[in-house]
Amino acid sequence: MKKWTKLWGTIALAGILALLAACGNSAANGGKTIKIGATAGPYYDMVTKAIKPELEKNGYQVDVVQFTDYVQPNTALTEGELDANLFQHEVFMKAYNKENDKDLAALISVPTAPMGLYSSKYQSLKDVKAGAQVAIPNDPANAARAFLTLKDQGLIKLKDGIDTLKASERDITDNPKKLTFKQLESANLPRAVEDLDIAAVPGNFALSANMKLQDALALENMPDRYRNQIVVDGKNKDKQFAKDLKEAVKSEAFEKTIDKEFAGFGKPKWMTE
Repeated sequence: MKKWTKLWGTIALAGILALLAACGNSAANGGKTIKIGATAGPYYDMVTKAIKPELEKNGYQVDVVQFTDYVQPNTALTEGELDANLFQHEVFMKAYNKENDKDLAALISVPTAPMGLYSSKYQSLKDVKAGAQVAIPNDPANAARAFLTLKDQGLIKLKDGIDTLKASERDITDNPKKLTFKQLESANLPRAVEDLDIAAVPGNFALSANMKLQDALALENMPDRYRNQIVVDGKNKDKQFAKDLKEAVKSEAFEKTIDKEFAGFGKPKWMTE
């Protein structure tokens, strides 16, 4: 009995030491192992293809964790299971901080897949007929982006001076083609391309459905606040790994990979100015 007790004690001690060693080598603790979470699809690919190689040149071991929802990446970050994540824009992050009393901080924005206006019935927005049905996202933030894109394309007019983050159908002052709007879950919008006349599809959902950004009749003029960002826990924003993450994104190699692998992604102002 004593033999087994000693054996299990040895195994438990080994496990604890391994855990302490892993924690001690984490980037947040000044080590060289960095865990980055990203949602499945283009942003997971962006971390793997464009960011990870640059961090590895700097001596880091990089573990990329894939998520399939927009809740767990921030939960894992605030609980210390991740050092950083890539999936959210400024508006989403600020809302998360407010609703959950957290202090996540953005390090730098990255090229982001824009929302597009897609159609299987029209080759040009100039051909859209009166009474056309337009599918838009049913969440307020993405719906606002859809209405702004329709406005930029001259299909509708919106009230002057409105909060563009909250633009809605109520803010339409002129709708010359008498468009009608159907709100759908963003994940269902790619299918609406076949069912309705036009669908405003967020870029990540378009790519997940194997749609090409270049096939959109128009792409949104995306404000930087809607571009995805590298995000860390606020207490870590000035640590060395955070600085190295920013430098990886600012590298020439990162931009070359974006140009080669992520056609159609809109670049943030810091990359174009």
